Amino acid sequence: MKSARQRPLYLDPNLQLIFGVTLSAVMGVSSITPVFPAMARELDIPVHSVGLLITVFTLPGIFLAPVLGVLADLWGRKRILVPALMLFGIAGGACGFVRDFNLLLALRFLQGMGAASLASLNATIIGDLYSGNELAAAMGYNATILNIGTASYPAIGGILATLGWFYPFFLPFIAIPVGFLILFSLQSPEPNSRQGFKVYLDNVWQGIKTRQVFMLFLASVVTFIIVLLQ
Repeated sequence: MKSARQRPLYLDPNLQLIFGVTLSAVMGVSSITPVFPAMARELDIPVHSVGLLITVFTLPGIFLAPVLGVLADLWGRKRILVPALMLFGIAGGACGFVRDFNLLLALRFLQGMGAASLASLNATIIGDLYSGNELAAAMGYNATILNIGTASYPAIGGILATLGWFYPFFLPFIAIPVGFLILFSLQSPEPNSRQGFKVYLDNVWQGIKTRQVFMLFLASVVTFIIVLLQ
């Protein structure tokens, strides 16, 4: 937690679990774009229609991310993050078994609902775990992992696509064991709040005016935008 450490921060098991969430968050788009031309041929649909798989995936996050952030503050991080990872993994991985485009769109929408909180909650949990220089270092490491994921997934997706256009869709299944690891292994302080919603909003406004909290909030927003644009 927020204490002196004897080993490098990037070896902290808690931070490594957050890396798993980050890699899951950026997986939903960049890993499947290489298969779009082959998918269009196999499913006999126009190439431009395949882009709907990105639209329906990113759309839920626009509306759900703020709501889930509030619920994570009121109910606890794990109660939001773990189900989100499970939904992301199950709905996303199920796409690999589907050959109907409309059903693919429905599953991608569900996967997007799971993805909605991932990019923001990982940064929030980093703020729960670390402070001061450790917070800045942890955010930097997490940004590096995000960049590695966004750079690597297109190549991974392309390699898997040589086996069949649907193989990259199996990658989200990785989020399921990540969810179990978060549930049983993440040592993160959970909010213990029984306050009313109005009181909560007042406290949020007071807190966000501090520089450290504002920077953490800004980092969360930027991370979410980066994920949407991949």
